[in-house]
This record gives sequence, C-alpha cells and structure tokens, in this order.
Amino acid sequence: MSDVGDLDGLLVVALEQAVAAPYASSRLADAGARVIKIERAEGDFARGYDRAVKGQASYFIWLNRGKESLALDIKSEADRALLARIVAKADVFIQNLAPGASARAGFDSRVLRERHPRLITCDISGYGEDGPYREMKAYDLLVQAETGLCSVTGGPESPARVGVSVCDIAAGMTSHAAILQALYRRERSGAGQGVQVSLFSALADWMNVPWMQFAYGGAAPGRVGVAHATIAPYGAFPVAGGDTVVLSIQNEREWRRLVTDVLAAPEMLADPRFADNSQRVAHRDAVDGAVASALARLDRRQAAEKLKAAEIAFGFLNEVKDLAVHPQLRTEPVQTPMGEVEVIERPARLASGSPSLRPVPAVDQHGAAIREEFRA
Repeated sequence: MSDVGDLDGLLVVALEQAVAAPYASSRLADAGARVIKIERAEGDFARGYDRAVKGQASYFIWLNRGKESLALDIKSEADRALLARIVAKADVFIQNLAPGASARAGFDSRVLRERHPRLITCDISGYGEDGPYREMKAYDLLVQAETGLCSVTGGPESPARVGVSVCDIAAGMTSHAAILQALYRRERSGAGQGVQVSLFSALADWMNVPWMQFAYGGAAPGRVGVAHATIAPYGAFPVAGGDTVVLSIQNEREWRRLVTDVLAAPEMLADPRFADNSQRVAHRDAVDGAVASALARLDRRQAAEKLKAAEIAFGFLNEVKDLAVHPQLRTEPVQTPMGEVEVIERPARLASGSPSLRPVPAVDQHGAAIREEFRA
C-alpha cells in the first residue's frame, strides 16, 4: 500500500445522498482526494437502509469510507455561507439532490463555475436537466423499468429487477470517469468543466445492444434466465450432488471440444441442427438437452475437471454464501464508528499501490474542525 494517493491534494465537496454521488466521491476518496461529505443533521438517509454491518448500513459503509462528514442545514444562511467558503477552495463539487434543490439553495453549478473558473462540477440526476421527465423522482427500480432493463432480465415467465442497484452504480461510475476526464482537461487548459449525468442516461448506455437489436434487427432479445438470447449452449446445467455448472461456448472450436471431450457424442458434429451457432440457437432445446444429460452424470469435481481439460469456459452458479468463501475473493479492512469491518477489495489494482482505506465517518464527525478551518 502507498501512503499517498494519486489525487492527494484535491478537495472534493459532495452535497450527496443515497448511492450514485457517494459512489463517485468514494472512488475519488480511495485515490487520496479529500472529500467533505455534506449531510443533513440526521445524516444521509442511506445510513438507515439496513443495520447489517455491526448495526450500520451496508450501502453506507461501502460508499462513504475516506470521507469527512459535515452536517449542514442548507436552508440556514450561516450554513450556506460556510458551504460557499468551502466550495471556493474546492477542485470538484458533486451533488445529487432532488431536481433543482441545489440551485435553489444557491449552489447552481453554472453559477459556481462562473465564480470559480477552475472548479469542476458534477450534477447527478434521475432523468437529466431537460426533457419531460426532468422533474420526476428516479429510484433504481424505476429506472431499471423505464430503460427496458427489466424486460430483458429474468425468465420467460416474468421480468425482473437486477438484484443490485445497477442504475445508481452506473451513474456513479460514469460520473467518476467524467470527473477524472475533466481534471485531466483542466491540467492542460486551466479551466474547470461542468459534468451532467443521469441514472437514465447511464443505464440507457448499457442498453445499447438490445436497443440496436430492436431498432435495426426488428426484435428485442427475449428473457432467457441464466442463459444467452443469441448463443447456445450458454447457460446453467445441474450436476450430480445439487450444484449447478454454468458454461459458455463462444466459437466452433469450443463446440467441437465440448461435443467430443465432455459430451462424448461426436455424432452431433455431423448433425445439421448443430452446424453453427445460429442453428444451435434455433434448436436450443436439443442442444441443452444433450448438455444437461451428460453433465447430470458428473459431480462438481468431475464436471470441473472435464470442462477444464477441454478448455471450455465454465463456472458455478453460486449464492452469496459461496461468494463469502470464494477462493478468488479478497477483502480489505476499513474502520467504522462501530469498529473495524471488512469490505471487498477495490477492483482496480495499481502497480504503484493504493493508499489504505480511510475510515467511514459518523454524522458530523469532522464538523467542528471544518467549521474552524473555513470560518469567515
């Protein structure tokens, strides 16, 4: 671990709540930026999502490490003045309040950039700054439904929500990348930049493939559960002992290996129903039936050995309890108001090392020190 992050020296002010903006600012904090999180007196409402982590909310622990907490009432003139003094020193200002709330409090991003030309602002909204949906509330399930994601998720019998908050996470990831891009631009030009990201636009980008399949191919992909709408065999198959193996065939070479080395059915190579991927998709039931029959005779270890020897891409359909003991999973410690806990390791590893995770703050934990530092 390195003691100093790549963004050390940057000041980020985050007028944030819930998931999307905290995701973006947490990644900046992980890289060494100083992030001052502005909360209500009662705290970010995400602190109350659950009590799973030593009485604390899992979402909050995940997304608020390394930040300083300052509780403000932005309807108070004195607190608005304090926030204005902090923003005047900031490199980045992030907000994801309800539509128009930040501007009404006197923190319109365009105006802030006029006052502070080097400032980078990032506004995260549900549906964007214009358009007929701009005033609508947007939560993760609603946006998953509006973008059509639910229509391509789940089994044939009914649509489903993706089990994690992908809309918020997509918006947070997009915001983080755009802020870094704006910081790089500022290094060359000296000028700040305004960034606008919506949950809808971030997830709609992820829907490009099914959208293009509909717009240009005439049909959206159907719901196929743990399978693939346009590749076969690609899916989940039970093995002896109660486990389920998931495999993916991507090309004809892999298909031949699967048929000869795993299914022990070389005659399938001459069957015109399985001549190429398009034919296999058209005759998916026959393909999947042959795969299921062969794998059902093997236990987890035997299936893994055969598939690995045949160089077939495979995995197992795990539950969260299996992830918790997965041999590939790595965790790292973080301090919280209720003691040290483990979180899943940051996904990007830098050869130069990354700073250790800094603590998760209690509500207004840094309030007195920040007020003294930025007093008038």
